[in-house]
Amino acid sequence: MTAFASHFTFEFKTGLRNPTLFFLNYLFPLGFYAMMGLVMTQINPMFKATMLPAMMTFAVMGSTILGMPGPLVDAREAGIFRSFKINGVPAFSILAVPIVTTMFHACIAAAIIGLTAGPLFKGAVPIHWASVVWITVLAAFACASLAALIGVVSANSRSTILLTQAIFLPSMLLGGLMIPVDILPATVQPIAGLLPTSHAMQAFLGFAYGQPTAFNPTVSALVLLAGGVLAFGLAIYLFNWDSRNQARGGHPLLALLALAPYIAGALLK
Repeated sequence: MTAFASHFTFEFKTGLRNPTLFFLNYLFPLGFYAMMGLVMTQINPMFKATMLPAMMTFAVMGSTILGMPGPLVDAREAGIFRSFKINGVPAFSILAVPIVTTMFHACIAAAIIGLTAGPLFKGAVPIHWASVVWITVLAAFACASLAALIGVVSANSRSTILLTQAIFLPSMLLGGLMIPVDILPATVQPIAGLLPTSHAMQAFLGFAYGQPTAFNPTVSALVLLAGGVLAFGLAIYLFNWDSRNQARGGHPLLALLALAPYIAGALLK
């Protein structure tokens, strides 16, 4: 437990000291939030109704999907995981620590947005703040686990960028952050159901705001939980200690199984 705490402390400080990680954890999401608050609310006043959960979800996605996979790939390429294996550090700890620390950073940035969106930009305030807290943590867990899985199966930094953008860009366009899911064309809504951000937004709107939703918010919450658990389990199973030694629990394509809860959620909406 002491080793886990020491590893956690080191990773948490790295998220603050490393310029790239600090940018993705704080400067990027908070800067984008400020820009959207100053510009988007003037162009589209209706954005104020979903600004708070949308920008909190964006902060979570920036810290996890964009920030986590790269360092995992770099550590594997540098042989750091091999030294961990020699010293008896299990794959569970190697993946769990960055997941937990990134969730902490994401939740801190999301908290800043949640506490300031109303006073600064007249964003709609939730009815149930307790729901905001647990949905934020749940969304951070789902996205962080998915990011860890991307880091595990990515062959190199180039493939990491491709995989992260394959999630990030559709999430921005179809994930309910800029455009509510319920006004998307009926043919596109099932695609939106494959994205963690869509389910996070539906859970926010249903539980925290008490509004009607395109997806059942309870199903969305369960999808996020199941997706996070499955992605984390697959990341451990597919974990590769060394880029020179390709021995792993299974073929990297097994990572596609992480989509199963989201496919089920899209069908059960």
